[in-house]
Amino acid sequence: MYAPRGPVCDFHNTYVLSKLIERAKLFADKYNAFMLKIDPMISYDDYESVNILTGMGFRHNPDMPEDNSVQSLQNYVLDIEGKAKEEVFNSFHSKWRYNIRLAKRKGVECDYHNSSLDAFYNLMKETGERDGFCIRSKEYFRDMLNAFGDNARLYMCYTPEGEEISGALAIRFGDRVSYVYGCSTSRHREFMPNYLMQWNMISWAIESGCRIYDFMGIPHCHEENHPNYGVYRFKKGFNGKVVRYAGEFDYIFSRMKHFEISFMLNMLGYRKM
Repeated sequence: MYAPRGPVCDFHNTYVLSKLIERAKLFADKYNAFMLKIDPMISYDDYESVNILTGMGFRHNPDMPEDNSVQSLQNYVLDIEGKAKEEVFNSFHSKWRYNIRLAKRKGVECDYHNSSLDAFYNLMKETGERDGFCIRSKEYFRDMLNAFGDNARLYMCYTPEGEEISGALAIRFGDRVSYVYGCSTSRHREFMPNYLMQWNMISWAIESGCRIYDFMGIPHCHEENHPNYGVYRFKKGFNGKVVRYAGEFDYIFSRMKHFEISFMLNMLGYRKM
């Protein structure tokens, strides 16, 4: 079982955590689960929370290789609490401000249309094929949009002729807006649509009174020669900061099952559980 970026609770409240574990055990029995994996949004240096979780039986995996963790160990976030749009915009790197204005001068249209799922998915398929990663199904994205309702926005950028050139799915939850998925075509890179799209999503976060705009994962951000470094370089121009999380914690319900499945996965060449 897996609670992505969860559970949502006060990790200093051992009573609540113990109740969550009790309920998880009931679900483990019902669904024959051998383990619960969590990767909460607690800082790597929040030693008190880490010690509480390990003291309650969770196994911490702080040194897991970045390519093996389910979620990125590091996110790039922008603090927008109490700030006006102009203040946030002026904090961007000068080249990023120029590219946002350039997209507007070139006539790029950027807006959110949750009905544009087909166009978004076509761009997502192109991006996955180009960059070599697997993508979710169209039904997954449809369910996600329906589940979050007005707190989900599917942003699309168009050329003046109406051609879709980039898309993004953003989620508003709690005190933040998160840039969850993005895609683009290889054509018309000179229009700089992704810069304008990020600014529109950041603007939504500011208008919503959020505290954080979350650019999400920046894997391998300290390795300039890594293929993923460009992701970090793009996000860094918006003048945010790197946040490192504590990583994954596992609660083992059945040590025998855990050993057997881990052994089989290791034999097949998959990640260690």
